[in-house]
Amino acid sequence: MVGQAAAASPVIVVGHAALDRVYRIDAFPAKPTKVSAREHREEGGGSAANAAAAIAQLGGAVALWSRVGDDETGLKVRRALEHGGVDVGFVRAYHGATTPTAAVIVDGKGERLVVSEDDRIMPMDVDWLPVDRIPFAGAVLSDLSWLEGTLALFSEARRAGVPTVLDVDLAGGGLFERFAPLTDYAIFSAPAFEKFLPGADVDARLSAVLAYGVRHAGVTRGARGYVWRTPDGTGQQPTFPVPVVDTTGAGDAFHGAFALCVASGLDDATCARVASAAAALKCRRLGARLGLPTANELDVFLFEQTGQGLPAALLDGDGLMPASGQGLAG
Repeated sequence: MVGQAAAASPVIVVGHAALDRVYRIDAFPAKPTKVSAREHREEGGGSAANAAAAIAQLGGAVALWSRVGDDETGLKVRRALEHGGVDVGFVRAYHGATTPTAAVIVDGKGERLVVSEDDRIMPMDVDWLPVDRIPFAGAVLSDLSWLEGTLALFSEARRAGVPTVLDVDLAGGGLFERFAPLTDYAIFSAPAFEKFLPGADVDARLSAVLAYGVRHAGVTRGARGYVWRTPDGTGQQPTFPVPVVDTTGAGDAFHGAFALCVASGLDDATCARVASAAAALKCRRLGARLGLPTANELDVFLFEQTGQGLPAALLDGDGLMPASGQGLAG
């Protein structure tokens, strides 16, 4: 059952790229004070960038379309992604802009406190994005951090019949209605889902999301697993038990793996199973990327947990980008 990730139609991810500084402590103090870190990492971050890194680690072809500053931090962000196999040809470095950063404090239970800093004057223009390459993609994923970019990519994807996956987190929850007409797979975080329809139960919320015309409405609920609804019915994927070191980026890993499965033409239940396993394995290590599984690791893990490994569509290929003339970065 062990193999390399197969070559699927590439995924384009649009949105946030940052640099994380992650500190692991024993426990959050009851009041402000000094605490000693047990471990520290500096690595790439940002929801969209993490999702792209997850796809690349699984052997999938992926390009990130994003914005950073032309500073040393931005250079670190792009180098880390490129080293991890992500196409960064359209991660633009803007002169005078500051690359986003985040301080992530993780306690002994794997829960975290995130303090982020974003450049509020980052240019929003999209005329440089090669949207004519969207038809060659297998899926487009957005974290809703760059609205203009998302609108440009999702609009072209809808015209080209390319499936779109929307990561609806707390910061972007209020924007779902605007992008729903262009969305195929709407995947909410638990906090964003609760704000979407206050006071309603899970079934009512899923039905309300589906009523906007998406083909798949889902919510990631951490240890309680993933629940989704389509016009054909409701599904549920339990979480996979692993020793949790850090939950940072688990949702990003889920979205990346899910989008790769969509690009590979897999059914919703398989997408949820693979994505849930990828998110669980990420939690084994500190930071958003160190624990991201390879296709081999994910295949073995799934086989051990369920008796069924990765689907053939994700195995036994080379994971390379399309041939010249169909690539996503020129």
